Amino acid sequence: MYPMRMPIYQSSEIREFEQLAKERFNLSDEILMQRAGKAAFDFLLRRFPQAQKIAVFCGKGNNGGDGYTLAKLLHERGLHVDVWQVGNHESLKSPAEEAMRACQKAHVPVYPFTEKSDLHHPDLIVDALCGIGVHTTLKSEMVTAIEKIKRLQVPIYALDIPSGVDADTGCVLGDALPATVTMTMIGLKLGLLTGHGIAYTGELVLNDLQLPPELFSFIEPVAEKIHLGAFLPYLKPRPRDWHKRLSGHVCIVGGALGFGGAVRMAAIAALRVGAGLVTIATYPEHANMMNINCPEVMSHAVATPADLQPLFKRADVVVLGPGLSTSDWGKTLWDFTQTIDLPLVMDADGLNLLAETPLIKENWILTPHPGEAARLLNTTSDEIQANRLDALKAIQKQYGGVCVLKGAGTLILAPHTPPALCDKGNPGMATAGMGDILSGILGGLVAQGIPLSEASKMGVMLHALAGDLAAKDGERGMIATDLMPYLRRLVNEGK
Repeated sequence: MYPMRMPIYQSSEIREFEQLAKERFNLSDEILMQRAGKAAFDFLLRRFPQAQKIAVFCGKGNNGGDGYTLAKLLHERGLHVDVWQVGNHESLKSPAEEAMRACQKAHVPVYPFTEKSDLHHPDLIVDALCGIGVHTTLKSEMVTAIEKIKRLQVPIYALDIPSGVDADTGCVLGDALPATVTMTMIGLKLGLLTGHGIAYTGELVLNDLQLPPELFSFIEPVAEKIHLGAFLPYLKPRPRDWHKRLSGHVCIVGGALGFGGAVRMAAIAALRVGAGLVTIATYPEHANMMNINCPEVMSHAVATPADLQPLFKRADVVVLGPGLSTSDWGKTLWDFTQTIDLPLVMDADGLNLLAETPLIKENWILTPHPGEAARLLNTTSDEIQANRLDALKAIQKQYGGVCVLKGAGTLILAPHTPPALCDKGNPGMATAGMGDILSGILGGLVAQGIPLSEASKMGVMLHALAGDLAAKDGERGMIATDLMPYLRRLVNEGK
């Protein structure tokens, strides 16, 4: 049984936990280091049972101390262990220095690492180089070690965080080691789950180092990792006397000349997650084609804003933006849509037009990818990716409502709730139309009366899980419409 939500922290909160453990429960740094080494040891034996020759790379901080503690346990187990100290061992501080001395006393081979070091062809690398306290570009000695380790092409087991990944943002600090497995200690770190960091984490396991459960009530997480199980109450079976109006009516506005596929994909997605009725309001030349392959969709030609008015009267939610364009036609429809009181889901050119004419609303969901987020904040996509959590908060504050910052490790922020993170999804979803599918999903859920804050999280998770199911046939070559049958399956899991 998966927890419905799991707390996520940044390095400052983890340091607070360590301090509280010391002050309130008399758990010293030495005790926590011993627990970390033992936890890493137990998992290594289970996960890499064939590894006989293990190279442990240690830095100068407590992360290196965890590595030394692990190395001693492996040596006592009878495995062949080499420890490589990167950086001057004389600058180690207690308790890492004590862990190193214990290794030396137990006759574990400890070598100073240099560019010319012969690493003895290990079966497994343990990465205990850089911990969660590193937030600046790595020193040259670390980069040299990382480059040499990469050339070995053997599995890498990272302790706490892959070296070179910023624990708070997921940024790569010049270079980083791609882990096969990362065992993170005490709590999940944001940098492991979003941005570039997610590409280096590999399989992620958490060990709380047996900290007392009450300790975690003292510190608020910076975000929470969501699971579909949290939303199962919204997926209960419907009563037998249900009718389509109770499932809501979605109106999707967009599909400028040449972009008719965007609104059609959004429409089908809305139906597949349970909306009762879906209307497409689109460019006149497209209207007759919208329901050729999906006769369940109602399609209307919209030449002027006046054509939207009767459609909005019947709708429960409007999805604005898929294929809309920033042409005069798109702008006039966008302007008119801002005058209505219905909930909105805003995507694509809907967001680009919002960047040109900033507004604040509380009853909308904004779904930018990093490029659109950059336009909303008048910055660059690199700056967005440099701190996705701060960008998420800035957009929500500036524009109101709910913000969904798409990308690897999608982040969601609704008013008066902590940020949420979805760690599902895969690279196969980096293809045209995936955002249109998400917009339709969100519209379909809001139409069913699900609050915007919950619909946004639930919709992101459904979208990601459907992508993962579709990817079982291969990520490369996956297209947006491959998600449709899995959406239907997932929204019926509450039965």
